[in-house]
This record gives sequence, structure tokens and C-alpha cells, in this order.
Amino acid sequence: MSTQTSVSHSTSAAAGAPIVVVSHLCKKFQRDSFAVVALDDVSMQIAAGDFVALMGPSGSGKSTLLNMIAAIDHPTSGELRVMNENVFAFSDHQAAQWRNRHIGYIFQTFNLLPVLTAFENVELPLLLTRLSKAERREHVELALQLVGLGDRMHHLPKQLSGGQEQRVAIARALAADPTLLLADEPTGDLDSGSATEVLEILTRLNRDHGKTVVMVTHDPHAATYARTVRHLEKGRLQN
Repeated sequence: MSTQTSVSHSTSAAAGAPIVVVSHLCKKFQRDSFAVVALDDVSMQIAAGDFVALMGPSGSGKSTLLNMIAAIDHPTSGELRVMNENVFAFSDHQAAQWRNRHIGYIFQTFNLLPVLTAFENVELPLLLTRLSKAERREHVELALQLVGLGDRMHHLPKQLSGGQEQRVAIARALAADPTLLLADEPTGDLDSGSATEVLEILTRLNRDHGKTVVMVTHDPHAATYARTVRHLEKGRLQN
């Protein structure tokens, strides 16, 4: 994750071109004899370099939309293009490779492996790349330094606070220098102080390193850190 790469992403962000284009997206789940509508004719664009908060109550469809941007889930109908690619046309293998190159995903529950150190947790997705061992080390150390954990890289998750664990998770999402950072309720399991630290890190990654950030949240305070706020209600976009 070189400075040169970050600068190039920032230049792309300055152009303001849409990096995500969602067109008439619908998603229905069948539960017994009932059809549950998760997304109902959603259309929106996300500009490169933006920091977008997707807000809404539980069940509003915001996490479903985030998973579709990551090519994890597929719609019932509609189209979604990321970096001008139809992500729903990918095979499972192609989608996994594409995610590894372009998507950094931050989970609410950290999803760190307890037997691995912070360094090893961050390195894990890089083992699927063609980076050499020395290059992986450089990426991991830089990612951990960016989130303020350069002195904690050899600690196990149980030796870290909740806020520090989430910062390791952010470093893991950053390590491959992704095009998009997707965060699903990244502060949901944190106290207010740790939540503020995480939100400030996301803001800094967006502002100083040109990362496009899409964050799902139901917290109005967290949403104030975003540049753009979009609201979902019962699967429909409200603004």
C-alpha cells in the first residue's frame, strides 16, 4: 500500500466520477409462504472518493445493499456496476478474486482469529495474493501504523481492547490497498471513545488517502462523519 497508490486513488476521487452505480435494484427473500422485500427499486450512485453513510433501522436493507456492492449477494432484479463492471456477472471464483483486489470489508464483530496475532490477522488475506513475504510485511506494517497499532502488531486479540481489535480489522481491510472500504456497523460493538477513534480513522483514510468509504449505520452521530448520508426505510431509498 504505497503512498503513490494512495495518491493515484485520491486523484481519481477528485474527478468525482461514480464508482458505484445502482439501478432499480430489488431483492426478495422467500420465507415459507411469505416474500420479504429487502430492497425495493433502489437506484443511486456513489462518487469515487466519497464517504457515504447508509442509514436506516434494522431490516431496512442497508446491509443487503452493502453485500451486493461487495458481490457477496445477488439481487432478484436490477443492475449494479462497480468501477464499470457488472459484479453480478462474476462466477463465485471471479467474485472472490475481484473482492480480494478491490474490496476492504470491515465487520461489526471484528472477525479476528483469536490464535493469530494482529500482524498475522492483517496478513491473512494477503496470502491469497502474489505478494512476496517481504512485500506482505511492508503492507501489514504500514496498515497497522495507519491505524495507530504499530506497537501492538504481535499482540493476540485477547490482549487488545475492543477498539484496538476493530482497528486491527480496519488494518486487515486496508492491507491490500482496496478501491472501496465497506464498513457494516463498524462502531456497533464499541464504547463511545473507541467508536470515535474508529470513525476518525475512517475519516482520515477518506480525506488523506482518497479511499471511498461506504458505511452502514443506524447511529446518527456516526453518520455525521460521512460526507453523504442516504436513508433506507423498508427497502426503499428515502433521499
